Amino acid sequence: MIAIRPVYALAAAGFALAVGSAIILSEHRTAQAPLFKPATNPYPNGIYANGMVESAQSQGIDIALDPEVTGKVTQVLVREGEHVHAGQPLLALDDSIQRGTARQLDAAAAAAVSQLAELHAQPRPETLAVAIAQAENAAATLKNAADTRAKQEHAFALDPRSVSRDTLDTARNTEAIAATAYKVARRNEELTRAGAWRFDIENQQHQAEASAHAAEAAHATLDKFVLRAPRDGVVLAINATVGSSIAPAGVYDTRTQATLPVITFGTPQARMQVRAYVDEILVPRLPSGAMQAVMSLRGSDRRIALHYERVEPYLSPKIALSDQRLERVDLRVLPVIFTFAPPADMAVYPGQMVDIYISGKKP
Repeated sequence: MIAIRPVYALAAAGFALAVGSAIILSEHRTAQAPLFKPATNPYPNGIYANGMVESAQSQGIDIALDPEVTGKVTQVLVREGEHVHAGQPLLALDDSIQRGTARQLDAAAAAAVSQLAELHAQPRPETLAVAIAQAENAAATLKNAADTRAKQEHAFALDPRSVSRDTLDTARNTEAIAATAYKVARRNEELTRAGAWRFDIENQQHQAEASAHAAEAAHATLDKFVLRAPRDGVVLAINATVGSSIAPAGVYDTRTQATLPVITFGTPQARMQVRAYVDEILVPRLPSGAMQAVMSLRGSDRRIALHYERVEPYLSPKIALSDQRLERVDLRVLPVIFTFAPPADMAVYPGQMVDIYISGKKP
């Protein structure tokens, strides 16, 4: 058997590899068709802008709903995407402490009203009867003292030796004391008949009003423990769940370590708006007044005609495009707001990024 040298084997393997590579590389591969037709500029002098879809608002953007009080969520009463009506409860917070405070202030207000009614009802019949009896007793005591003094003076006038000076002075002093006590009893009866002093009534009236206002404020605060829809609209996002601690500043997001709105709320989506962010270097090319524009949905070849609404005449940093608040930004953009009717056969959501072309002036 003839032995094959290794150099010949390597040469044969190299030749086979070269032939195989030539065959593979010579094959013609047809390019795959794109999944969608990229957006093109439909205007001769069109201006490109990024845009973000929002619920239609006459001012501002989607509503950030946060409670006016701090607490833990006990109930979430709606779902994301649900259509709600103005005043409908969205979520509830633990109100056990505030509910007790409201009940306490209700009781204090009721006590203040009862005290005011008591002042208006004076004099109390039983108290007046006691005052009258005291006056009658003082009158009887005065008459008895006067009779005793008269008898002592009469006896002294008949025979000065029958009554001592000391006894006569004591009788006279006793009558004077009885007369003073009778005056006091009569004044006390008159005071009782007069009822409560008007200044006491006015003071208690103010206290009753203050207690009622305090109870009303407590119930108003208690109502704040239920977050309600400010108007008819759609719940776009809920960033809290049962057990979450929320505050007027929002809710803490453990993933991003940022504060988010508890609920993002939008208007009914029969009509929506898109906020186009025009680069500051393209602002001079924008036409004055109404503008023509079209919107392309990313991932599709669908174009939607836009209706011009307004321009926000203030250039802001271009942070809305990425929603990264800590992003270093050197570019400023001008927001231009358009409205459109969402297509029936394609879903469009608030927060969706789109491509917008605006008919501009010649450069």
